[in-house]
Amino acid sequence: MKSMKSESWFAVRKELSPHTKLALGVCSFLLPLLVWCVVSYVPFVWHSKVHISNPGDVDYFQVGMLVDKADFISESENAKKLGKTAPEGSPANPVYLPAPHEVGIALYTAFTTAPQQRDGKWLHESLWHSIQVIFWGFVISSLVGVPLGILCGTYSAISRLNEPFTEFFRYLPAPAFGALAVAVLGIYDGPKIAVIVIGTFFQQVLIVANTTRKLDFALLEAAMTLGTKGPKMLTRVVIPGILPDLYRDQRILLGWAWTYLIVAELIGSSSGITLFITQQARYENFSNVYAAIMMIGIIGLGTDQVLAWLGKYFFPWERSANRI
Repeated sequence: MKSMKSESWFAVRKELSPHTKLALGVCSFLLPLLVWCVVSYVPFVWHSKVHISNPGDVDYFQVGMLVDKADFISESENAKKLGKTAPEGSPANPVYLPAPHEVGIALYTAFTTAPQQRDGKWLHESLWHSIQVIFWGFVISSLVGVPLGILCGTYSAISRLNEPFTEFFRYLPAPAFGALAVAVLGIYDGPKIAVIVIGTFFQQVLIVANTTRKLDFALLEAAMTLGTKGPKMLTRVVIPGILPDLYRDQRILLGWAWTYLIVAELIGSSSGITLFITQQARYENFSNVYAAIMMIGIIGLGTDQVLAWLGKYFFPWERSANRI
């Protein structure tokens, strides 16, 4: 019986039932949430601070103050030795680790409560601005990167002309070009979009080129035997042959673009979700910081799942046992 269970867990590329996929997918989120809850709610797990409820006779303690556990114990012992009123408090985690319910409340109030700062923006306004930056950066990158990658993967001469420099440039950190982008494009959205373009374009060329090279060469030989050449080779053989894999590549690369968002929005004038996070962290509203970070993940994952769902209808002949 044990061997049967082991085989079912570690069966190579075994097709999972819809119920199993759903259950495992839910567990992939519930397990980290469970760890977070344990760290947040179980007093003897970490809780390196003490939340003061009664300062007693300790002068610098105040109600609601967070102090190190060692300092609280030391002050309590000193007060008892001197016959003074000892402070009272409950175990707590540092302010930068809010409990799950606090983040849940912040996630709701961020959309329903006006910003405290005069120049602050609502969370949905910040998110919408960031989505536009991601969209234009990725579109510009794809308009050039995808065709160039296909050409590199199809024609050896074009590959040799472009890929050595592309390989070199992809190791250069995109944020390093921030100051130059500001000098050329100004302090608003231009340099932010440029950083996302730089961060995804060179990776995109290489990934698309590699995907194109995986196309069965027998198809190309058959097409050439039938007299197909030039643009027709690309439009009638290469692109249709790699389209499902190219679609999956773009899904992955879109996630890559999101990873550059925070750094990109710090360049020039801070904006979008990065400005929201920065403002909330400045006032130690870390529950709002976590809520904003979670929204980025929710939007990113939601977008990817929608694209994956659309892919099943765009390419119904493509089936993978490991598809999520």
